[in-house]
Amino acid sequence: MSTPLIQISSLMKSYKLGGETVHALNNVSLNIDKGEFLAIIGPSGSGKSTLMNMIGCLDRPDSGEYLLDGKAIGKMNDNDLATIRNQKIGFIFQNFNLLTKLTALENVELPLIYSGVSAKERREMALQSLTKVGLKDRSGHLPTQLSGGQQQRVAIARALVGNPSILLADEPTGALDSKTSAEILQLMQGLNELGHTIILITHDLSIAKQAKRMVRIQDGQLFENEGEQIGNFAIY
Repeated sequence: MSTPLIQISSLMKSYKLGGETVHALNNVSLNIDKGEFLAIIGPSGSGKSTLMNMIGCLDRPDSGEYLLDGKAIGKMNDNDLATIRNQKIGFIFQNFNLLTKLTALENVELPLIYSGVSAKERREMALQSLTKVGLKDRSGHLPTQLSGGQQQRVAIARALVGNPSILLADEPTGALDSKTSAEILQLMQGLNELGHTIILITHDLSIAKQAKRMVRIQDGQLFENEGEQIGNFAIY
């Protein structure tokens, strides 16, 4: 069997809030294989954002181990982590995070600028990425000239452009209507079929069920047993 793309073992993370200690992650372990489409579901305050930050190399655990492509993330310095984020992880956010004064093409090019890719090459790569999400004909449009669904497609193209190992999507349909949400989820399923590893963070069970595998986080603990009752939901 091949080694999992992500290996998380016994992660612990606590925060001080007022006079209390909040255990955001409590002995969390999780393996994710290359090419998976995994949903991590949990309510507000469950620890899902903390886990997302760990997977995305935006934060460090108090203890435990995180291996990405067999490399120990916890032993890396800030510059190494920035490189990992730029090369290995494509981020998709709820509110798109597009720069309003840049065109769709220029927004998609941004990660390649930080990677030192030449102007000609990054334009070609950005156009290919926009084509993959069906927006090549909107490459010269500003975000304000695009619908919410089109803006999210641009954000997905930006996440894809550097061919990262992981697409990490944080509530990617949260700012969209139900019809557009379904279209974005269909796009993500199509990308997964092409081999992209996708990790979807959500509070919505109906959204999570669109993934091929689902785990639930609650009170900093992760659950995956089929049919296990967690809070008001059962996982099937």
